[in-house]
Amino acid sequence: MKNNTRGSLIWLRIMRFTHQSNLLSNDFLKQFDLTTAQFDVLNQISAFGPLTQGELAKRVTVTQGGISRMLSRLEIDQLIIREQDWKTKTISLTKKGQEKLATAFEAQLAFQSSFFEETLSKEDQKVLLSLLSKVQKYSEEKMNEK
Repeated sequence: MKNNTRGSLIWLRIMRFTHQSNLLSNDFLKQFDLTTAQFDVLNQISAFGPLTQGELAKRVTVTQGGISRMLSRLEIDQLIIREQDWKTKTISLTKKGQEKLATAFEAQLAFQSSFFEETLSKEDQKVLLSLLSKVQKYSEEKMNEK
């Protein structure tokens, strides 16, 4: 581990934080009968829907196989509806899905924000957001080159 670059150490910290945050969020979201991945899917559909399964898969951190199983589960729970329009099948939230997301959204937002608000000053938060935005933009450019 002595040969780690600063960049690799930053990446490892981000990965560890993301993993720990997801574990804590899964525990937190149990009160809403949701997982972090389900919350993300419902949120993406709410913000950008209706979406096809392929469009949705590009927006979330779930594998193609995982998203298929998750959508089946969300459909059984009547949180989403899949509608066929000729060759295109789109996914939308049901009223029940909208209500569940609305109930969980503010609480999850406050829970996740607390990691930063309770440990970083407002100025530190601005700097961190700016730096992470630069790195994310660069990674998006790399993805577009593929």
